[in-house]
Amino acid sequence: MKKIIAAAIYIVALLPFSLLAQQKQSYSIFNPRPASQMRDMETDRPDVTESPFTVDAGHFQYETDLVRFKTERSEDSKQNTTAFNKANLKIGITNSTALQIGFESFNLQRETDLVTNEKTKTHGIGDLTVRVKQNLIGNDGGDFAMALLPYIKFPTAKYTDDSKYEGGLILPMQLKLPKEWKLGMQVEADRLKDDDISAMHTEFLQSLTISHETIKNLDGIAETYYTYDFKKHHWSNFLNAALQLSVGKNFKLDAGFNYGIQHDAERNYFIGTSFRL
Repeated sequence: MKKIIAAAIYIVALLPFSLLAQQKQSYSIFNPRPASQMRDMETDRPDVTESPFTVDAGHFQYETDLVRFKTERSEDSKQNTTAFNKANLKIGITNSTALQIGFESFNLQRETDLVTNEKTKTHGIGDLTVRVKQNLIGNDGGDFAMALLPYIKFPTAKYTDDSKYEGGLILPMQLKLPKEWKLGMQVEADRLKDDDISAMHTEFLQSLTISHETIKNLDGIAETYYTYDFKKHHWSNFLNAALQLSVGKNFKLDAGFNYGIQHDAERNYFIGTSFRL
């Protein structure tokens, strides 16, 4: 797994520059795609399954949780975290490559020791994440799309003492079905910090999501995914649902939840927005 993280670091650092050197790309961050030729707006939120489509070259897209409430529980403790403006800034580098910078503006965390009933409260900024999305197929048409999305998370969090470097590789896919249904899929391998000790573990994620316009400009999204911790040999399963409203061509609002089925799986409730320039 360390080789995967090293590969992710290499791709994140060098991929945008190598692709800028390719002469076959007609548009770039220095030669933006005309607004009249831009693709339909696609977002990586609100579901866990990422979109395989990139932001048009020379354009920006901002996606964020306006507020997210997360609960976690273990045998010894219970943790509630409220995150404000957990954002993802996306920059179109070429026709098929986008740089993404994720940051958490403010987190408020409350933890309760279930043995002693001691309560602690911390707050501050969260971690910084750098990702590069490289579309492999389907960016400009067709029924199937796929992308490669490596990432690195930098330990900039101020509300916790156990923040560490993390990273991984994500492979998102989407298949267009008859009658405007969309089926999304994702496989992901991550190197993550342990919750209880100062160590790392490898985790695998696989997701499946389906979406359809329920009423005009309002998409309904249903999703399921699981994670597997190779160190603890532990499965976590999730059922998710969300609504996403297209207010205009370049602006969307959403709300939803990610519900962990096991008693120790995290649960998230959120309201968010996305817009592009």
